Amino acid sequence: MRAPSIIEDASFAPEALKAIGQAFEEAWVEIAGNFGNEPAVIDSARLKLSQAVLSVADDESRDVEALKQAALQRMASDYRPIRSTGR
Repeated sequence: MRAPSIIEDASFAPEALKAIGQAFEEAWVEIAGNFGNEPAVIDSARLKLSQAVLSVADDESRDVEALKQAALQRMASDYRPIRSTGR
């Protein structure tokens, strides 16, 4: 399933769904260059971003910038390498 479809099919109030979709698109513009040109990699990244946006959204979500920033932070935390503690 493609990322925009996941967002469109989510159960949110119409105004929230509009903000979520816009936040996804704006966030993707910011990070798309990090994922190269491989279609499978791009699709995977877009799916992860859609999941990140949905994970920080609720029916009261209307602030596109706040949604975008929260989703980007979630996405970044998912991509951070796990450092060993040396134990």
